[in-house]
Amino acid sequence: MAWNEPGGGKDPWSGKGGDQGPPDLDEVVKKLQERLGGLFGGRGRGGGGGAGGGAGGPLAGVGLGVIVGIILVVWLASGFYIVQPAERGVVLRFGAYTDTTEPGPHWHLPFPIESVDKVDVDRIESFRHKAQMLTQDENIVDVELTVQSRILDPLHYLFQDQDPQRSLRDATESAVREAIGKNKLDFILTEGRGKIAAEIQAGIQDLLSKYRTGLVATSVNMQPAKAPDAVKAAFDDAIKAREDKERSENKAQAYFNDILPKARGAAARRVAAAEGYRDQVIAEAEGEAARFLAVLAQFTKAPEVTRQRIYLDAVESVMAGTNKVFLDVKDGTNLTLLPLDQLLHAPRPSAAKAPGGLDPGALSPPRDSGPRAEPQPSRPGRDFVRERGAR
Repeated sequence: MAWNEPGGGKDPWSGKGGDQGPPDLDEVVKKLQERLGGLFGGRGRGGGGGAGGGAGGPLAGVGLGVIVGIILVVWLASGFYIVQPAERGVVLRFGAYTDTTEPGPHWHLPFPIESVDKVDVDRIESFRHKAQMLTQDENIVDVELTVQSRILDPLHYLFQDQDPQRSLRDATESAVREAIGKNKLDFILTEGRGKIAAEIQAGIQDLLSKYRTGLVATSVNMQPAKAPDAVKAAFDDAIKAREDKERSENKAQAYFNDILPKARGAAARRVAAAEGYRDQVIAEAEGEAARFLAVLAQFTKAPEVTRQRIYLDAVESVMAGTNKVFLDVKDGTNLTLLPLDQLLHAPRPSAAKAPGGLDPGALSPPRDSGPRAEPQPSRPGRDFVRERGAR
């Protein structure tokens, strides 16, 4: 049976029978106030303060000490802080710089004595810069680049410069105009982009260091420079002409690289042939000289014999190129020697061959067709000439 039904169980609010209602809320609040007042040394409103007052004094002191201790512990615990790996902690004591802490757990005197500003030194900030500038040869060019930076010195970043990012943009503007103004348009548009970007980065970093902004320019990425829209057509024509020039130069260089090794090889071949001919002539001359000296030594020993030998050698060398040899015989007619060995081996005119493959001219004796030259040996022997002379 439910407690709120007639004749049911007890009232859960009062612990008595079902005729009693819920307790008065004001009475509950008053009792709570009296207990808290007794804890802090106060007196209850219902009178009878003698006994209650005497007991509230020591309790009030103990409670106040506990609360003060808890507050002190909480205040000291609020001084613990953790610096992340990408951060640095700048500790300030009454607003003045004290220390810079590295990543990890640390403790400082809590507020309002000390405070900590955490600075992210690994975060990369970037911005784009675009402007029209005048080159050294008085041409206008559009320049666009991207500058990336990060915090290098947290102390300078927080306290030395009021607006480091604005200082970075101003330094970029100054460095870009200086670098573009020192170079010509052709160099900027072609191979000079990388070098100019390096000069701009160095100029930016120099100004950032002088201003003590605490920033470092990590990179400068320069886009290809281009001419303003008003003169873009003329610049395109100039670039096309430059490309044609480079193509012609590359073609000429390729031809040069092809023809030069061949010419060097031909020159080396001619030099080697000339050196070989020189060595041959020198060797022949030295051989002739050595042979002449040898003959001279023999001539000194036996002049007559040597003279006769030289004469015979000369005659042999002269008569070797003829097909007739005439012998001048004293008190008689000249004798003509026929070169029979050459006649036997000389080729004959073509004619009809006899059956069986035989040449009919080879079987019949030669016909006498009148006077004819008498062939002689090409190189008559030295002994034969001496024998005919003795006759």
